[in-house]
Amino acid sequence: MEKIQFKAESKRLLELMINSIYSQKEVFLRELISNASDAMDKIYYKALTDDSLSFKKEDYYIKIIPNKEKRTLTIIDTGIGMTKGELENNLGTIAKSGSLAFKNETELKDGHDIIGQFGVGFYAAFMVADIVTVISKALGSDNAYRWESAGADGYTITPANKEDIGTEIILTIKENTEDETYDEYLDEHRLKEIIKKYSDFISFPIKMDVTVRTPKEGSNEEFDEYTEEKVINSMVPIWRKNKNELTTEDYEKFYTEKRYGFDKPLKTIHTSVDGTIRYHAILFIPEKTPFDYYSKEYEKGLELYSNGVLIMSKCSDLLPDYFSFVKGMVDSEDLSLNISREMLQQDRQLKLIAKNLNKKIKNELLSLLKNEREKYETFYQSFGRQLKYGVYSDFGMNKEVLQDLIMFYSSKEKKMVTLAEYVERMPEDQPFIYYGSGESYDRIEKLPQTELVHDKGYEVLYFTDEIDEFAIRMLRTYKEKEFKSISSSDLGFETENEQPSESEEKENKALFDYMKTTLSGKVKDVRASKRLKSHPVCFSTDGEVTIEMEKILNSMPDSQNIKADKVLELNVSHEVFQSLKNAFEHDQEKLTLYTKLLYNQALLIEGLPISDPVEFTNDICKVMV
Repeated sequence: MEKIQFKAESKRLLELMINSIYSQKEVFLRELISNASDAMDKIYYKALTDDSLSFKKEDYYIKIIPNKEKRTLTIIDTGIGMTKGELENNLGTIAKSGSLAFKNETELKDGHDIIGQFGVGFYAAFMVADIVTVISKALGSDNAYRWESAGADGYTITPANKEDIGTEIILTIKENTEDETYDEYLDEHRLKEIIKKYSDFISFPIKMDVTVRTPKEGSNEEFDEYTEEKVINSMVPIWRKNKNELTTEDYEKFYTEKRYGFDKPLKTIHTSVDGTIRYHAILFIPEKTPFDYYSKEYEKGLELYSNGVLIMSKCSDLLPDYFSFVKGMVDSEDLSLNISREMLQQDRQLKLIAKNLNKKIKNELLSLLKNEREKYETFYQSFGRQLKYGVYSDFGMNKEVLQDLIMFYSSKEKKMVTLAEYVERMPEDQPFIYYGSGESYDRIEKLPQTELVHDKGYEVLYFTDEIDEFAIRMLRTYKEKEFKSISSSDLGFETENEQPSESEEKENKALFDYMKTTLSGKVKDVRASKRLKSHPVCFSTDGEVTIEMEKILNSMPDSQNIKADKVLELNVSHEVFQSLKNAFEHDQEKLTLYTKLLYNQALLIEGLPISDPVEFTNDICKVMV
C-alpha cells in the first residue's frame, strides 16, 4: 500500500497546527463536529435544488462513540460524504476547504450558509490522536474509501466497506504523558462537557450513549446502571428565537446557564440584524460589579459564534473598554475565518458588528436613563466609574459617546444628575459648570470654597471618584459650557464690590509678602479671598493640577511628587485677619506662628497630611498659653 506524502508546505503547516495554533486541545472535537454539520448542510442545500433528493431532518445526526478498551473516539455523520478524489483533495492538502469550494462552486450568497473549513480544523485531531482514520461514502457513489494518516509522514487511501452515505472518523487517542492526560477525551462526562461548551447549538442532533443510573426498587443506596442513547446538544439557540416567544425568565435562565454572572441581568438587549452583515446578539447589562471587575484579572469580551459554533469564549474586539461590563454573545454567518475557527481575521465584518453593538448599547443605556431612572442609577452605581474612565482614556476620543451617560451628585438636587440636567437649569448669568472634589459629599459640602458659589444660587457637582476630575479635564466643555473647580483662583463671577479695594491691597501687601516668605516652597501666593465669608482661610489653586488631583497622583506607586500650585486665601473680613494685622505690627514671631497654623488648617480642610504633626500640636499649645 503506497503512502502519499503531504506537500512540503502542507507538512510544515500540519506540524504548526498540531503544536501551536490551538491554545486548547479540546477544540478538536468542535472542529470535527462542525465539519460533520457542514456535510449535512450540503445535502440539505442540494435537496433544495434537486427534485430527486428528499431531505428528512430526522435522518441526519452526529454520533460520538468513545471506546476506552480500544482507545478510540469515533465521530459519525450522515452527511454528504466524500469520494476518493475529494478525500485526497480536501484532506491531502492542508488549508484547502471543501466547504469553501462547495460554496464557491454553487455561488452561495444568500440562503443556507456553509461555514466549515474542512481540511483545516480537521487536522486539530492530530493534537490528541496518533492515528486518524476517515471512512467515507459520498452521495451518489457506490464505493467507500478509507483515508488514514499518522501525521506529517503522509497518508494512505484504500477501498473500504460502508453501506450508508456519510463519514466516519476514528481517532486512536494518544497515551497519557507527564504533561497531558489524553484519557479525558474518552471520558463520557468530559465529552459531554466539551459538546455543550462548543457545539450546543449545532442544528443537528449530537448523539452519544450515556450511562444512566436509577435507584433499585425499594432502595435509596443501590442503583441499576444501563446505557441509553441521548441527544447531548440543545440544537435551537435562544438568540434565533423570536423575542416575542421569550420571557424574562428565559433570558435569566440563559444568563445563569452561560455563567455570565451570579446576579440577575439588569437589562437584556436582544437584537438581530439582516443587512450588510447578518448577526444575532443577546447582551446583558449586569446588576452588580463582578468581584474582579476593577482589577487586571478581569477579562472583557463576548462569546462569538459562527452559525452556532463557538469560536471564541472572550472576543474582546467586540466591546470597547468603556462597555467592558457587558456580557453576552454574538452569532454571525458572515465572519471570515483564517486557518482555524479560533483565530479570527480582524476583518471588516467583525469591526462592523462591533460598531453596531457599541451604538446599540449606548442607545439602550440612554433609554434606561430616560425611562427607568432607578434601574439606571443602580447600573451607574456599579459601572459609572468605567464610563468616566472611558471619557478620560484615549485622550478623550470617546467623550462624545459617553458624555450624556455620566452622572454626578448635585448640591441642589441631593441626588445624581446628568450633565444635560445640570445645564438645562443653569441661570442665564452662570458662566461655568461648577464642581467640587473630595472624599465624600459631606466633606465637599463643608468646604469653605463652596460658600460664595452656593450664595450665588449656583449648583455644584460633587466629585468623589478619583477619576472624576481627570475625566472632566478631558471633556473640557459640555454644550459649550466650561467646567470650573470651586477651588480655582478665578471663579469668574466676582462683582466689583466683592473685589478688595486698592487701599486694602496696598495696606495688606506687606503682610501677605511676609506670610508668603514664611511659607516659601509651600504656597505659590498669599492673597485676600474673594470667596470666603464665614471661614478665615482656604486654599485655591492656579494651573491645571488641583489639590484633589495632587492627592490622587501622589498615591500612585510611581508618583513623582506632583504638587498643585496652592494659593493661601485669607478672609480679610474675619476677626482672625485682624489678629494677623496686629501681630504683623507688634509681634512678628507671633505672626509666624499664626501663619503656620493657618497653613496647616488649610491642609486639614483639604484632607492633606501635615508634614510635622508634633510641631503643629506644639504651635496650638503656644496659642493656648
